[in-house]
Amino acid sequence: MDLLPLLLLFGLLGLMMFFMSRRQRRAVQQQQELQSSLAVGDRVMTTSGLYGTIIDISDEATIDLEIAPGVETTWLRAAVREKVGPEVDIEEEYEEELADEVADEPEVIEETPEEIKPGKQKG
Repeated sequence: MDLLPLLLLFGLLGLMMFFMSRRQRRAVQQQQELQSSLAVGDRVMTTSGLYGTIIDISDEATIDLEIAPGVETTWLRAAVREKVGPEVDIEEEYEEELADEVADEPEVIEETPEEIKPGKQKG
């Protein structure tokens, strides 16, 4: 009788450990797949939140990122957290948005005031 609660406790503990290790293995596998799928030209975010474009992947342990035009840095592959979408040029996007707004504005027609009749002037 005293053994049953102890066995249940160890059984639940064993199940929890099994499912936790399974989740960790899946996360490690996804990270390895990401690191092996990196290619030149991919836009990535590092674990520290830095965005960059991959310019060199010749080394198995490191990659080179361009974080600004002409600024290249070397990172460990393990530091790449995720791939992100392509870089968007803010100026081009703003110009397109401005062009759309101008095209959507209605044409303003200036009306000339009607002639004021002599009997209806206020003064």
